[in-house]
Amino acid sequence: MSVLGAFALGALCALPVNAQAVDPAALLSGQELIYSGRFEAARHYFGDLAAQHPSETAPRVLEASALIWWGEAAGEEMFRADTIDVLLDDAVARGEAAVQAAGADSAALAQALFWLGTALGYHARQAELRGDMLAASRHAKAMRRVLERALAADASCADCLLGLGVYDYALARAGAVSRLMARIIGLGGGQLARGLDRIRRSAEGGVFTRWESRWVYGNALLREGERDASLREEGRRIIGELAARFPDNQAFRRILEGGDRTGP
Repeated sequence: MSVLGAFALGALCALPVNAQAVDPAALLSGQELIYSGRFEAARHYFGDLAAQHPSETAPRVLEASALIWWGEAAGEEMFRADTIDVLLDDAVARGEAAVQAAGADSAALAQALFWLGTALGYHARQAELRGDMLAASRHAKAMRRVLERALAADASCADCLLGLGVYDYALARAGAVSRLMARIIGLGGGQLARGLDRIRRSAEGGVFTRWESRWVYGNALLREGERDASLREEGRRIIGELAARFPDNQAFRRILEGGDRTGP
């Protein structure tokens, strides 16, 4: 754990625990703000929820997500990167505490592990953007372990499939040198078909990952379209539907207009 993560965990333990969990509907309402392009409003919304529920991981993860999407829409990879790192450190600390508190309750454990895994996945993304591949690999491996535990606790957790699918797909599509390094440092090898299938299933059955999974899946199909024009057409269709549903989110429109990012 980083110094910031350790500090956040200590601060969390000192806070009064709100026994009432955040209503999933409240989280989905906040996510609607993100995908609608109201990033600043979403950031404050989830910041308030995180303050009201100091033992809950999801609001802090989604506060960081709002900033990540904000930067994606603006085309700024390092948008508020330091702030995002602090939020994610706090989210990881909260997530680790929530996993411990869940005990033998499989449903609670799966949810706690999902949000912890999501925080770790975002951490891996941020580290990769900074060029810190060792940190990126460390967070990615931790994400995979955590999300696999979540699936073991609840095999129906479609949300858990997004991070695992991205892990598989990214490793499968890495260059030869990157794949060699991945095996050397213990990331293993990816499986392209399994990765795409997991992302698709998350898009179809996920609760909290529904829109982000479609975004990632559409981008992956665009990339695969370099070899198969029908996949590119399908990718543009998926992202076109997102752009039509959320017309004020520049992230969706930028891809259709020729951007080359592959999603948060």
